[in-house]
Amino acid sequence: MTFIMPTLVELRDQAAADIETFLPGSDARTRRTVTGVLGHAIAGAAQGLHANIQARERNFLPDDRAEAEGVERWATLLGYWYLDANAAAGPLTVTGSVGAVLSAGTRLQYSDGTEYATTVDLTLTGTTGTVPVEAQVFGAAGNLPVGAKLTLLSPVVGISSTLTVAGSGLTGGADQESLDALRARVLSRLRQPPMGGSAADYETWALEGHAAVTRAWVSPLEQGANTVVVRVVTDNEADLIPTAPVLDTVLAYINVKRPVTAEVFVVPPIAVPLNFEIQLTPDTAALRALVASALQDLLRREAEPGGTILRTHIAEAISTTVGETDHVLQSPVANVVHAAGEMAVFGSITWL
Repeated sequence: MTFIMPTLVELRDQAAADIETFLPGSDARTRRTVTGVLGHAIAGAAQGLHANIQARERNFLPDDRAEAEGVERWATLLGYWYLDANAAAGPLTVTGSVGAVLSAGTRLQYSDGTEYATTVDLTLTGTTGTVPVEAQVFGAAGNLPVGAKLTLLSPVVGISSTLTVAGSGLTGGADQESLDALRARVLSRLRQPPMGGSAADYETWALEGHAAVTRAWVSPLEQGANTVVVRVVTDNEADLIPTAPVLDTVLAYINVKRPVTAEVFVVPPIAVPLNFEIQLTPDTAALRALVASALQDLLRREAEPGGTILRTHIAEAISTTVGETDHVLQSPVANVVHAAGEMAVFGSITWL
């Protein structure tokens, strides 16, 4: 039976009733009497005890009722803690004179004030070159798209003061793990204890390997005997398909944990855009945005490598959107089935 914490008024009435029962003729319901003062004091103390017991009960298990205190205590017992934030890294295009040198540790700055530093020495053998840099702050704020401009904090002879983000951008930056993500790992550990290299173990290790990883799937024997393929995604990043630095970090972490006989491959799923054609009633910009959000949420919940997206679930996501009165789903016309390794990602919506 769920315990319902009594209110302060209820506790005062209870204390007053008890006092008046054992001291006939006394008045314990007003502060102007000694018994009244005692009744109010007892009720206040009792409420504090009830509140403490309720807080202890709420944090007894690390489920969604628990606050940070409860989750963190369980995490500590299991040897877990918040995953550290990661710094973004990637290549920059450098322009300048042949023979000019850009030393490791040279500092650069983005327009928002975020600083970066080169990680190797570069000597230009032509008028352009590429140098890797790393953000000097941890977190997703250090990620930058291809084409972003960084400026040298101090001039370097023969080197242009403006460098351009190249390759796949500056990626891999991730904020410290959130309380909800830590809670999810703790609950997963309790529900699926380590089994010496089970599929659940590899999923757990993948989620522990990098703070940006949000989901993972395990496919044993896909590449032959004693092999394990782990596919991961980064839902909270600009692209849910993880970058090479994230994959490398996860693989390095799993290699420390895995059984010695296993060969592990950490790869991204093959993204397959899922496009929709929808006739919506009423057809408003606000409702279109809500439907798009509902479909994106559906894919986050149900899309997985080699999985199937049910057409009925697509229709349900649209129908349950607040404000929708009717719709016609022209495409897809059937369940969307994916081959091994392929995974549905949100593509586009054509409004009819």
